[in-house]
Amino acid sequence: MSGRIPQNFIDELVARTDIVELISARVPLKKAGREFKACCPFHDEKSASFWVSPDKQFYHCFGCGAHGTALGFLINYDRLSFPEAVEELASRAGLEIPREARADDGKQQEGADLASLMGRVAQHWSMGLQNDARAAEYLDRRGLESATRERFQIGYAANSWNDVLNRFAKDTKIRADLLACGLIIEREGAGDRYYDRFRDRIMFPIRDARGRVIAFGGRVIDQGEPKYLNSPETLLFHKGRELYGLYEVRQSRAPLKRLMIVEGYMDVVRLHQAGVHYAVATLGTATTPEHLKRAFRLVSEVVFAFDGDRAGRAAAWRALNNALPELREGRQLRFLFLPDGHDPDTLVGEEGREAFERRLEQSLPLSEYLVQELASQVDLGNADGKARFAELARPLMARVPEGVYQELLIARLAEAIRLPADRLRALWQGEATRSSAKPIARSSADLPGRVTGRSAGRGGLMRQAVMMLVHHPAIAAQLSAKDLATLATIDAPGADILRRLIEDLRLDPCTSTAQLLERWRDQPEQARLARLAATEALITAADGARRELQNAIGRMGEETRRHRLDALLAKEPEGGLSAEEKRDLQALMSGKI
Repeated sequence: MSGRIPQNFIDELVARTDIVELISARVPLKKAGREFKACCPFHDEKSASFWVSPDKQFYHCFGCGAHGTALGFLINYDRLSFPEAVEELASRAGLEIPREARADDGKQQEGADLASLMGRVAQHWSMGLQNDARAAEYLDRRGLESATRERFQIGYAANSWNDVLNRFAKDTKIRADLLACGLIIEREGAGDRYYDRFRDRIMFPIRDARGRVIAFGGRVIDQGEPKYLNSPETLLFHKGRELYGLYEVRQSRAPLKRLMIVEGYMDVVRLHQAGVHYAVATLGTATTPEHLKRAFRLVSEVVFAFDGDRAGRAAAWRALNNALPELREGRQLRFLFLPDGHDPDTLVGEEGREAFERRLEQSLPLSEYLVQELASQVDLGNADGKARFAELARPLMARVPEGVYQELLIARLAEAIRLPADRLRALWQGEATRSSAKPIARSSADLPGRVTGRSAGRGGLMRQAVMMLVHHPAIAAQLSAKDLATLATIDAPGADILRRLIEDLRLDPCTSTAQLLERWRDQPEQARLARLAATEALITAADGARRELQNAIGRMGEETRRHRLDALLAKEPEGGLSAEEKRDLQALMSGKI
């Protein structure tokens, strides 16, 4: 099956699914007014804070913050990928999934063929481990139990230059596939002669979200270089995207609260064996933004566990730099440094799961690790050191998405050098001479409660306007031409998101909160929209919500006009108004705009 799933099919699927029925088959729900409640399946609790709304087709836990639609529940509870969750709901509804035609359908079939071949090779090496006493003895010494070996399908590649070639290369086509998978290598200048890439190594299959083997990592048993050898980049495998052990994490039935990123295959396997079922590893490369995107789709907390030596700290600093673009409110990133001479494999084997997990309490939030690392490079006891600290931090902060997280991070950095946060922002912007510094520009993705005016104690006007749309998407189609004209003039944080919501809903209407949230699934603002969906709205009728939205737009438009007028009047005595500004001032004073 290939091709992109059309959005209108996702809308229909969500509309046809009863989220209460879906969740109650997995979690016992109790009726509570118009909604249903239960103890949250995503964290341990004694009193029910998990609520399911049949009206919104949405669930939310007020304890841990888990939330989503029927699709989101299957992804988080059943540990399915998005396509797998769609397939599950479509099967329940008796619908066939349509696919948009794609130019790379041929590559999709080729990828399926290669994955099938990789799976057969993995089985061959798994049998090879059972038949090789030396390889099995090595894993015994490393403390790997047979059940763990089977779960991770660990195998052994024979000490042979042509074991895989002789067993699988029955014809030219399969030999070409082995080459495309990176399982064999063509001899330079030898012409049509090949040899096995992996020889005399413990083999760790790397699986994708569907459990297909897409690559391998091989470790030497005795001495030898390289210690670890990974598959090359292929049609199936891109090491900057994949995390070893993620498939096994998703298969675990334990509540998934966090992911721990470690450095080695053996670290992952030993941690899982000890009961730390949330460990994954990068594949011979630094943690990339794509790795973190995948991690944060599953959890809101990621912990890096590194050796405490120089190499481990260098790896941690690279991870921090690559993580900066993925930082935003609702996400936690922490750093755990292990005692000298230990890696996760040896440490969890020595002290066990409970003691190892207690170390997580000592892990550093990204903000504290950042401050400590920068402070170690300067002397904060004098002005020169503090200035250097600020200069080192400046390019790092430029990579953090604008929003609440960036604001708080800047405040922590300013605290470290005993400077007001606003002053630090002003200095970074080259406006040190101004007494009231302009803050770093906030993202239009912000939906703060303090935007422009207030609305009857219900939060900022912008927040209230967006909330009305999230709870009642159909009201976007009921806005007048005057409302839309006013909307275009609003200049306030969050206005871009409000305009995008209304434009999308007018072009392609939907009727439920769940449908709207699924459309924004891959957008960074989706988490904020989901939080608004979980917030109880005082206005529940659609007609009242429409009036509230129109009122908010009108008041924000008036406030924008007032701010523009004040700015022009303040500038006029200086004689600095352009011709266009003079026309704007005249129109504003006459009430024409």
